[in-house]
Amino acid sequence: MQPDVMHPQKHPAFGSYVELMAHASGLPNEELFAQMIAGQAAGLGALPPGLGLDYARYSLLLARHYPGISPDEHFVSVMADPRALERDDVLALLLEYRAGRDLSEQWMAEIVTTACMASDHLWQDLGLRSREHLSRLMTENFPRLAAKNIHDMKWKKFLYKQLCEQEGINACRAPSCEYCADYLKCFGPED
Repeated sequence: MQPDVMHPQKHPAFGSYVELMAHASGLPNEELFAQMIAGQAAGLGALPPGLGLDYARYSLLLARHYPGISPDEHFVSVMADPRALERDDVLALLLEYRAGRDLSEQWMAEIVTTACMASDHLWQDLGLRSREHLSRLMTENFPRLAAKNIHDMKWKKFLYKQLCEQEGINACRAPSCEYCADYLKCFGPED
């Protein structure tokens, strides 16, 4: 069964998710962070240990959102990123559009940026259960940016399209996305 239709209790990360949520502080993004942390621990998604945050920020995230849960003792520092410039551009885009309601949006921007460097659908690279959870993540943390995705473009493609537009690059081979030969690659269902 595909992860986006799997019953939550049968999801491989369910036990870890329940444990995290039992320690939740009631702050924004806790349900989404719990999905990502539990998914990463279960080997799902493409996030490295610490969700791509350095040890200090990951420790702070856990202490703030899940008191009593300590960072994984096998936390490994993230090695130098060969895509650092690209990563910086994606992070800057997300930070520019953050809602400004909670500190967790900064961490969410860094985590989403890290997942953008992987090769699957963004919701899968994040270890989320479905694309709907990713859409909620984007709407809650980056509402003005999410509002620009009026045609429900796949999120990773949408973010890179935003970067291209900032640089004045039109990657679509047609004058409008509706007529582009790659339309289904950008807007079709994610399987």
